[in-house]
Amino acid sequence: MLEIKNITKKFGDTVALDNLSFTIPDGSVFGLIGSNGSGKSTLLRIISGVYQPDAGSAMIDGMDTFECPEAKEKCFFIPDFPFVYNNSTVSGMASLYRDMYPTWSEEKFQKISCLFPIDVKSRIINMSKGMQRQAALIIALSACPKYIMLDEIFDGLDPVVRQLVKKLLMEMVAECGTTVVIASHNLRELEDVCDHVGLIHKGGIVMEKELDAAKLGIHRIQVVFDEDKGEGVLSDLNVVNVVRQGKMLTLTVRGDGEEIEKRVRQLDPIYMEMLPLTLEEVFISEMEAVGYDINNILK
Repeated sequence: MLEIKNITKKFGDTVALDNLSFTIPDGSVFGLIGSNGSGKSTLLRIISGVYQPDAGSAMIDGMDTFECPEAKEKCFFIPDFPFVYNNSTVSGMASLYRDMYPTWSEEKFQKISCLFPIDVKSRIINMSKGMQRQAALIIALSACPKYIMLDEIFDGLDPVVRQLVKKLLMEMVAECGTTVVIASHNLRELEDVCDHVGLIHKGGIVMEKELDAAKLGIHRIQVVFDEDKGEGVLSDLNVVNVVRQGKMLTLTVRGDGEEIEKRVRQLDPIYMEMLPLTLEEVFISEMEAVGYDINNILK
């Protein structure tokens, strides 16, 4: 299990993480989302043992990851901007990581290398951003770690490769019980693979839930009334957002879905439909609840 315990991290006067605590269950794909500067990348670096927190700890299987080789052998971190030496190649990196990870699989390395459209003997520094990410992924997946931390991993990947990456990650989870933590602003991609999400803002946790549970407390409804009864809906329900298109109202509403539907139907709508929410819509509504929305930004 991966445990985040009361972590605080400061950079000068800037508080990147503020007494952050939550757990990530084994074998899950955890999407780490948040506003710009919320502390996502800092948290991943603390989990992987790159940064030492000012307070608290990140525990992998009961071990503090900072300066603990046994814990670090269990995790692999791909940052947003992976560092490579000028002459580094994928095959050269494989020679290095074979000795670093006792779980390294040469069979998997050979197999995955053939799946990505890159030359393992070419210098990585000359590759595009997307191809550099592919190179890092080949090494990470071949190391077969128990925990993989990925920072903006979908950035720069074309649609075909993005689908390949998601498929390989899901195979790792299914076959090896790997725990994957992905920090990303690409919520559409996260929605395809994640079963848990954590939302952080200004260094603190706003929400940590299973993805399906995160969508249960907020709903989107399209409704049309013959008469002007929309005001009754808006006054009686906890409406987060409303969009009017003629007589049609599209509402984002917090609360119990059955109660919301019952209340709206009491007003005899001509048309009503409960629509599924996307992860992006959940993100926007949760961030609006803590005062981070476009209306406040534009003030």
